[in-house]
Amino acid sequence: MCILFIAIDQHPRYALILAANRDEFFARPTAASGFWKSHPTLLAGRDLQAGGTWMGMTMDGRIAALTNIRHPASVMADRQSRGDLVADYLKNRADMPGYLATLRQHRQDFNGYNLLFGSWRNLGVYNNHLDDFQPLGPGIYGLSNADIHSPWPKTGWGVRALGQYCEKSNLNTEHLFELLRQERQAEDHQLPNTGVELDWERRLSSIFIRGQTYGTRSSTLLLVDKAGHCLWHERSFNQEAQLTREFRTEFALI
Repeated sequence: MCILFIAIDQHPRYALILAANRDEFFARPTAASGFWKSHPTLLAGRDLQAGGTWMGMTMDGRIAALTNIRHPASVMADRQSRGDLVADYLKNRADMPGYLATLRQHRQDFNGYNLLFGSWRNLGVYNNHLDDFQPLGPGIYGLSNADIHSPWPKTGWGVRALGQYCEKSNLNTEHLFELLRQERQAEDHQLPNTGVELDWERRLSSIFIRGQTYGTRSSTLLLVDKAGHCLWHERSFNQEAQLTREFRTEFALI
């Protein structure tokens, strides 16, 4: 399902801060983040079942990340993998208007999604369920499994926490990982009604999701400072929410 927290021009050092969790079935084969051999300037994890990815960037500063829309009644088994949308954008050089036109033309080919995409200086979110595109100006945003305007409790918690961190000149990435590890669940009266059972609505209402079959598999930070220097830092987890792998790289945009 995934969740994203985005800060654009809110920190004295960083032009962009992106903190994301990937939530997925643990049985789904996955390769953790790294530069792809087939596309050496593309940095992302990889879904080894369908071949796409959930979040990535290129060394020239193009970024894409995906969240699924939680609406079980509308899910159809014959749709294309949504992870292809992230990979296709990063592997090709379509500009934002051109790729948005492609997304709209093929919106019915995919189950519901939000796609964050663009360059580090010009990002937007497209929701195929509503056929809505939202440019992102300076501010702090939370994006979960509805549209970007939906005030789910966990997106509100994360946005407020990220706002507090952005007020500190010396940003500690451990604080961002702590944000992504929050397991607080919403009260029942705060829960959205997305069509899953109440127990699942409760479990999915936390930023970090625990479960033996499904849960948060990785947390990823992307920070781009105002000079175009990037930090990518990812931590992967098992069913017991134990850290199993850590990957960190820094580079200057080309």
